[in-house]
Amino acid sequence: MSPKIIRLFTFGLFLIVFGAILQFFDFPQAMLILSIGGVFELLAILLFVWNKLRKS
Repeated sequence: MSPKIIRLFTFGLFLIVFGAILQFFDFPQAMLILSIGGVFELLAILLFVWNKLRKS
């Protein structure tokens, strides 16, 4: 895996965990942070699959 995909994946996981923690404290933008984390995860998965398909 390329470093770009690993960075996107770990940043997405960080945002998801951070958003889940903020849910416990009733932070109003917690769902937004969770959603942005999901978008980063989806982007990392799409880039990973794109690279695998391009190499084969």
